[in-house]
Amino acid sequence: MNKNIKLAVAGAVLALSATAANAGIIIPAGEWTVDLSGNVNSFYSQSKGSGSATVAGGIASGKAASVNSQGTGLLPNFLSLSGTTRQNDLDVTWLISIQPGGDIGKAGQYGTQNNRQAYLTFGDKSWGSVKLGKDLGVFASDAILNDMTLLGVGAGAGVGNATYGRIGTGFQYADWKSQVAYTTPNFNGFQATVALTQGWSATATTGASSLSTTNRGGSNPAYEGKASYSFAANDVTGKVWVSGIAQKIGGGTTTDDPVARAADIGANVNFAGFGVTGYYYDGKGIGSTFQFLDGYSAAGQARDSDGGYVQVTYVLPTKTKAGISWGQSNLDRATGESTNTTLLKTNEMTTVGLYHPLTKHLNLVAEYSHITSENQAGAENTTNSGSLGGIIFF
Repeated sequence: MNKNIKLAVAGAVLALSATAANAGIIIPAGEWTVDLSGNVNSFYSQSKGSGSATVAGGIASGKAASVNSQGTGLLPNFLSLSGTTRQNDLDVTWLISIQPGGDIGKAGQYGTQNNRQAYLTFGDKSWGSVKLGKDLGVFASDAILNDMTLLGVGAGAGVGNATYGRIGTGFQYADWKSQVAYTTPNFNGFQATVALTQGWSATATTGASSLSTTNRGGSNPAYEGKASYSFAANDVTGKVWVSGIAQKIGGGTTTDDPVARAADIGANVNFAGFGVTGYYYDGKGIGSTFQFLDGYSAAGQARDSDGGYVQVTYVLPTKTKAGISWGQSNLDRATGESTNTTLLKTNEMTTVGLYHPLTKHLNLVAEYSHITSENQAGAENTTNSGSLGGIIFF
């Protein structure tokens, strides 16, 4: 991403900074500084699939994926309202956001509006900050933030009012969770976060995923954390990060390991117009695509999973960013599952995209993605998806 777009995504959309204003539309209001920010986007997508394999957990759905659609991309529309102030030697922030849908085709059980953020923070640059409320999860959050399809569509299928992007074909969805989180001060580029997040009550025998809202609020919370180092030397800038998650979630009478866990490592480097990103994750019982989806067999045995993506972008003289990205997510069968041939083995996607800043805030986007989903027996479905549209930040 170019600098302006990356700051807009990090601040106005994901609101990952706990103490800084989002720098949208600033309104002084007595002791508070109120910030109205967000984005609006819309894309026309055409997908054509092939194959008729049964792939439980597959993102490419073969012939069934041959559709035309119009709506929001990986980022739903965002409208965020926040306030910041300095009181009693503390920086205090609150933020509430809504995500109105851009179409009626992805309503499902979620309707066309989400409520992803509602949190407060307090702290000081001398000792860090505390976050209380609902926000983006910690594990894998940097993976999605550095994904170029964040400004586009990626895999055209999706749930709620958003597409998949590269979720499930290189990293897991960080999800939006109620949490108590502490972030350290910035020590010359090094920063760390630890969090206690709302867990899922899914068990091994149900195979329930984070898409089922009835499984929130389990007796066991999730423990998440990450550490990162940002650097700048001459014309080279970048960031290296690691993160992890663990939660007791397994069920069934023969559970071999009831603690689902995962860890990742990633890096992003920018120089001379080029941007290079590499990412890898590995987990046990964490499943694929969405946290804990298909993480255990019906007998309660944990499944191993891993994946990652590589991405290269280049800013052309026209200021258009051209990018190519490849990634995959893999899921292994658990002990005793040799006959489970329809379970997902691999979701893989290659994406090429053009992202042109028509104005400081408005970006035009063109993407093409080739997605393959393979089951444990080697049968495949493929989907070719192209999209055109735009996204504006304010």
